Amino acid sequence: MALAFDEYGRPFIILREQESKSRLRGIDAQKANISAGTAVARILRTSLGPKGMDKMLQSPDGDITITNDGATILEQMDVDNQIGKLMVELSRSQDYEIGDGTTGVVVMAGALLEQAERLLERGIHPIRVAEGYEIASKIAVDHLQQISHKFEFNASNIEPLVQTCMTTLSSKIVNRCKRSLAEIAVKAVMAVADLERKDVNLDLIKVEGKVGGKLEDTELIYGILVDKDMSHPQMPKQIEDAKIAILTCPFEPPKPKTKHKVDIDTVEKFQTLREQEKKYFDDMVQQCKDVGATLVICQWGFDDEANHLLMHRNLPAVRWVGGVELELIAIATGGRIVPRFQELTADKLGKAGLVREKAFGTTKDRMLYIEHCANSRAVTVFIRGGNKMMIEETKRSIHDALCVARNIIRNNSIVYGGGAAEISCSIAVEAAADKYPGVEQYAVRAFADALDSVPMALAENSGLQPIETLSAVKSQQIKENNACCGIDCNDAGTNDMREQNVFETLIGKQQQLLLATQVVKMILKIDDVISPSEY
Repeated sequence: MALAFDEYGRPFIILREQESKSRLRGIDAQKANISAGTAVARILRTSLGPKGMDKMLQSPDGDITITNDGATILEQMDVDNQIGKLMVELSRSQDYEIGDGTTGVVVMAGALLEQAERLLERGIHPIRVAEGYEIASKIAVDHLQQISHKFEFNASNIEPLVQTCMTTLSSKIVNRCKRSLAEIAVKAVMAVADLERKDVNLDLIKVEGKVGGKLEDTELIYGILVDKDMSHPQMPKQIEDAKIAILTCPFEPPKPKTKHKVDIDTVEKFQTLREQEKKYFDDMVQQCKDVGATLVICQWGFDDEANHLLMHRNLPAVRWVGGVELELIAIATGGRIVPRFQELTADKLGKAGLVREKAFGTTKDRMLYIEHCANSRAVTVFIRGGNKMMIEETKRSIHDALCVARNIIRNNSIVYGGGAAEISCSIAVEAAADKYPGVEQYAVRAFADALDSVPMALAENSGLQPIETLSAVKSQQIKENNACCGIDCNDAGTNDMREQNVFETLIGKQQQLLLATQVVKMILKIDDVISPSEY
């Protein structure tokens, strides 16, 4: 952009490469943005709920992902439009903060945008619409707080947590095993949870998968699972009361850092050199034995000669173990990671009740189980399944369930699922709209209509008559003043979500409404889009 003056001294602006920039202004810009946002939401709408469809995504290098997790679908989709990218980030932030409800938040934002478009066509200013939405979202969030229930649970009674995790898993492909998977997720979270501080460190839960077996074989291991085997086939496959040395230094004779050259002109010299190397390594093995180690876990490798020596000295070893796994092993066994060989002492050893190697099926795949650890605060969920895609999807489902269990430990309030909370909020927002005299009341009413889109989508995906079902449930809620009536997706014969045990976390629902409203406000405030045109 440049400023120039004509012959009369009047300033005018020259835009560089004006012809190559496309520009949308005013209502056109808003409509284009709204249609981009709703297009993304429409893709996810069919994935909502227990009867939601899955999406199959192919990456540029041919990898296939099958999922119905909203955040994953949007991550994998190549969205070019800037507003579409906002929707992707909306879903991602819900995933990072809550872990569940990533599809619902995008569907909600799409419904708010659709309603906003109608209001803009009637000539209402976008800022007034945004303000009305803000008012309505506050009403809805407060109303959620009122209709929520406290869930009492403790270490011995985890049933309420399991029920909530089952709601999350029921919309996934793994819903036939949702009971067992929900129990695994809850037990894993309870194992690492700090109930006094109401905090859960999910990094201590490792989720591993291996193709083969069936989904029902998925198990929870109170310890660590390492996808490695003993370095020598003749080493013992099972070690009880293991004392583990965790090394990050190379387990081999040292090499000079600088360039060096060794001249050997006789056989004796070569023999001496070899003896020296052997002695050096012998001393290293002896040092491990002296401090009382019965298993060595090494981040680096060692050569065959070293392997042979370890085998002879009855010191089982595992090589090429990754850094993250080493940290988890150290946490679980209460050991210390030893960076220098000279620092190895008896108090730095980790302790585990049982270290065993397990083989799977007819393949030669073996894994190392480190169980009954001194500090059982690190656990592993080990998933089996028919194919790689199934395992990846189960990992995502388990992650959602772990996040839900964590959220309930943090804040044990729940609301009822199946669209019950949204319908109840919709009724409350609709009732509150009359209190606002200005133009905002139209936006508040539109917000109430948008809230109905989630139960509508649930009914649609379940093959029910959407409008008929929604109006029946809504009238039932008003008549009985009961915030537990939702859409009966599973044909259980009752609309009461309390009987169906369909729960969602309160903080998850509140976050959904707040995030969706924020993004829609942001989109409505854009009135000029300047983008370089494609060459």
